[in-house]
Amino acid sequence: MTEKKNEQNPKEEGDHVREKEESQSSQEDDQEESKKSPREQKPNNSGNESTQEDEESDVEFLGPAIYQEAETTPSVELKQSDNKKKNKALLELRCRVEDAIVGNYLLGKPNKMISPAESARQREELREISLWGVPLLPSKGHQGTDIVLLKFLRAKDFKVLDAFEMLRRTLKWRKEYRTDEILEEELGSDLENLVFWSSVDKEGHPLCFTVYGPFKERELYKKTFGSKEKRQQFLRWRVQFMEKGIKKLSFKKGGVDSMVHIIDLKNSPGPDMKELRSLSSKTLVLLQENYPELIQKNIVINAPLWYYVAHVLRSSLLSQRTKKKFVFARPSNVTKTLLKFVDPEELPVQYGGLKREQDPEFTPEDKASRRSVKANTTACIEIPVAEGGLTMVWELTVVGWDVSYKEEFVPDDEGSYKILLQNKKRLGQCVRNSFYTNEPGKIVITIDNWTFKSKRVLYRSKSKLTVPVYRFLFNK
Repeated sequence: MTEKKNEQNPKEEGDHVREKEESQSSQEDDQEESKKSPREQKPNNSGNESTQEDEESDVEFLGPAIYQEAETTPSVELKQSDNKKKNKALLELRCRVEDAIVGNYLLGKPNKMISPAESARQREELREISLWGVPLLPSKGHQGTDIVLLKFLRAKDFKVLDAFEMLRRTLKWRKEYRTDEILEEELGSDLENLVFWSSVDKEGHPLCFTVYGPFKERELYKKTFGSKEKRQQFLRWRVQFMEKGIKKLSFKKGGVDSMVHIIDLKNSPGPDMKELRSLSSKTLVLLQENYPELIQKNIVINAPLWYYVAHVLRSSLLSQRTKKKFVFARPSNVTKTLLKFVDPEELPVQYGGLKREQDPEFTPEDKASRRSVKANTTACIEIPVAEGGLTMVWELTVVGWDVSYKEEFVPDDEGSYKILLQNKKRLGQCVRNSFYTNEPGKIVITIDNWTFKSKRVLYRSKSKLTVPVYRFLFNK
């Protein structure tokens, strides 16, 4: 009996230590939260004021194993209980990963036939294993380790064993697929304009655009998907592009650790292009299984009816969490939908925003003003010109278009004449214009909304001191 009791003591002592660790973690969590200013503290939803929950940015790391999530349930007790379970899941996953690395079985059972020297070398090599540039050995104390492990836990609803197995499969796949070498490969320069990075969303997530319209050309389609080897190369190219996107992320406290994917289906091939549909499904599954929680949202724009049907059919391959990340926008609502997630200064002009590549006039720091024009009304925007010798530069976009548009320069001197700069019966794209004046006055922009819906106008302007060319000629 005594011998049996002594055998049980280590386990009881381990449980006691574990409980003590969790208790200390919870106390540290409360102390850190109490130190924050009211602005930094998380809002309480018990009142009438509503809050928005963000699945990707509701985590703060206050220690090696502390997880804190935005409050979303009415009961404080339930929230605390839920957070404790997730803290416990993170702590357990860290322990499993630590044991698997130290024990040399994270990537599978070690080979017992190798020499002790080779076994020691493999152990040391495994201790340096990393994922997306983040060390996985928790005892190294890297702040990104918990962020990476939490992504696998979220993907599996905080089921520790499932998350651990998912991590192992991802590491094995990366080794077999040679993803660490993929950035150095040349995999399709013809496709560079089909997928590109452009600015960030309102929360700082990098924006990745995928454009399917060019695939409507038979020659490019056949060149890309004409054989099994080419289709495999395309899939590898998509993985390479994902790896490039990861370089834009920051796996640290307060950093942006996920991206937004915008899929443009304007003029895309129809549903009969089975190779493209098949590869799209494979890509979605591959990203879901090996890059969990790195895509914060998938925004599908200009989506035809057939795409909705195809998406419903392949939804069985996707997890519930992945399904919730999809947002769809028909052609008439593209700009309106994108502006919910992206500031107009960061949204490319082809999608109704104000961003131009290598813009010599404006930067994202030049914020746009907003003006609403009610249905069947006319609105005027005035841009003051303080003095002569200035070149005024302005640009404007209307969400939903379908308005008439006129620009005039109105001088302050009543004896001077108004100057008509531009007059369009129908505005259908972002407008940019400039005007040099040698006297003070104002630029007057008139917008006539004849539709039955109110329109949102986004505009910005700046002035530049300009010396006319004729003065240089006269001085000479």
